[in-house]
Amino acid sequence: MDFRTACEETKTGICLLQDGNQEPFKVRLHLAKDILMIQEQDVICVSGEPFYSGGGAEHNIPVVVSKISKEQRAELSGLLFIGDAILQINGINVRKCRHEEVVQVLRNAGEEVNLTVSFLKRAPAFLKLPLNEDCACAPSDQSSGTSSPLCDSGLHLNYHPNNTDTLSCSSWPTSPGLRWEKRWCDLRLIPLLHSRFSQYVPGTDLSRQNAFQVIAVDGVCSGIIQCLSAEDCIDWLQAIATNISNLTKHNIKKINRNFPVNQQIVYMGWCEAREQDPLQDRVYSPTFLALRGSCLYKFLAPPVTTWDWTRAEKTFSVYEIMCKILKDSDLLDRRKHCFTVQSESGEDLYFSVELESDLAQWERAFQTATFLEVERIQCKTYACVLESHLMGLTIDFSTGFICFDAATKAVLWRYKFSQLKGSSDDGKSKIKFLFQNPDTKQIEAKELEFSNLFAVLHCIHSFFAAKVACLDPLFLGNQASASAAASSATTSKAKYTT
Repeated sequence: MDFRTACEETKTGICLLQDGNQEPFKVRLHLAKDILMIQEQDVICVSGEPFYSGGGAEHNIPVVVSKISKEQRAELSGLLFIGDAILQINGINVRKCRHEEVVQVLRNAGEEVNLTVSFLKRAPAFLKLPLNEDCACAPSDQSSGTSSPLCDSGLHLNYHPNNTDTLSCSSWPTSPGLRWEKRWCDLRLIPLLHSRFSQYVPGTDLSRQNAFQVIAVDGVCSGIIQCLSAEDCIDWLQAIATNISNLTKHNIKKINRNFPVNQQIVYMGWCEAREQDPLQDRVYSPTFLALRGSCLYKFLAPPVTTWDWTRAEKTFSVYEIMCKILKDSDLLDRRKHCFTVQSESGEDLYFSVELESDLAQWERAFQTATFLEVERIQCKTYACVLESHLMGLTIDFSTGFICFDAATKAVLWRYKFSQLKGSSDDGKSKIKFLFQNPDTKQIEAKELEFSNLFAVLHCIHSFFAAKVACLDPLFLGNQASASAAASSATTSKAKYTT
């Protein structure tokens, strides 16, 4: 299916899959609205007894286990494997029995079956034939694509994509009562809600070429999915990202029903955090970020319960931190689409996302969260020192900057946001403000000392950003369409001016 002509909820295509130390093999990916299905081509028995393959003394080969039913005793025992040759059934030697005789012994074995098996070190050639559409076997049912049981019954036992063994199908006998079909069968199912994907080798900045992996929230991994081209890889990543985003938005709406207006979730999603003190070769580690109410939350795993929100690895006041989207010249390594967050203590946190669209989504969400929180609190006051006297500086969204004596509450000076013409700081505790006197038009310097310098600087920046956003009709329009709460907030913000 061509992604450009498909709907955003589904996409199907053929890729290669490398799972562990196995050689890559062909799989089909099917992307549904809430799940990624990875399917392998297999031959299954659609009628008759599916427990064993064709074979027996009449073919001079043993009867081989070709499929083991999921969650049944044979699989749960952990002692029986596909490819095992059946030697004895409840003590009866079946090595020299014909196929139908082995079938009969199994049917009469009762509920408890004891098998003696041996794994074939050298499987017959027909068990090694690759699954492809060029098999010369004549289908027994043209409509279903079925074929001779021996041509297909053991194909999935030792399938290897690079195997080129061939054998004439004309001499292969059929097994009465059995009918086999070649089908795509589910190999792995990856739920998309809160799942993450990555093009990078885990923990590094090394990008795989046209390949990625998807990891479910419970840790189940898809394996490395190799696409046929760079364009195909981007299509898959964008399609998966879109479905994950849609699921996350829907989940946020449900969760927000249980939270008050001032505690609404604006954003949730995975990124990779760059370690400040990398251990060995692991520079990046998965991190789950959430913007909710007044805080940015940093989790090791997505919060599921209300209690989980109290167990965040770190929390930051959203209006007291600074977010910067990095240009290519600012990147620290080969990872693209990165941003930094400077905390109120001055700590720099470095994050990486997979796609440019992910970066844009984060930036919009951070701006929205900051805007809503500034509008909600309206003003913030910080203790400061002026010429050895304890003072207070209030940053007010509607009036600007107000400096007052902490003891008497007497106002020393006040300026509007538009009167701030510049500022500088020493990186430790002092900020020098340059305000323009509205009457004399002269620049007046005001120097204050704070114990939490970065929190004050970031708060001032957040208030200025919110003032600018009020003058942006496009931003206000987006807020109005985002939620009813944001819509009501933007209606009142229009009255504020600089």
